[in-house]
Amino acid sequence: MPRLGMATAIAIVTLGGLLPVSGAAKAEIVVTVDKAKQRMFVVVDGEHRYTWPVSTGIGNTPSGSYRAQLLSRNHRSTLFNNAPMPYAIFYSGHYAIHGTAAVAQIGTRASKGCVRLHPSNAAVLFALVQQHGPANTRIMIEDSVARVAQR
Repeated sequence: MPRLGMATAIAIVTLGGLLPVSGAAKAEIVVTVDKAKQRMFVVVDGEHRYTWPVSTGIGNTPSGSYRAQLLSRNHRSTLFNNAPMPYAIFYSGHYAIHGTAAVAQIGTRASKGCVRLHPSNAAVLFALVQQHGPANTRIMIEDSVARVAQR
């Protein structure tokens, strides 16, 4: 399955520098968002677990590598008219991965910059990050995962 291969390759490359040299390895979650394909790949301890459609920003969802910083189960946006952002995982300032009521738009660029997920998928990801800890969660936002996988 091509998506599994890409996500696994990214996780292996990403995890290579993060595992401790001695002692037991900590659980690691790698969330990779492919903005070109509007897809999220979730890898836990090197094992691909989920591939979900997402909506990234119409104008800008910044690319880069981040750590989860703050979890907020029932967040409301102070920037956008108190808009609900269930299961929010903030990773850079006001940017977050979160659930959305606009499920018909998932799979297309639709947000103001955040990464939107179906609420049930957001709940699963939120629970994983809660379980393993934000410090053990890497969030990779890429223009194209295929570009990263070809390195």
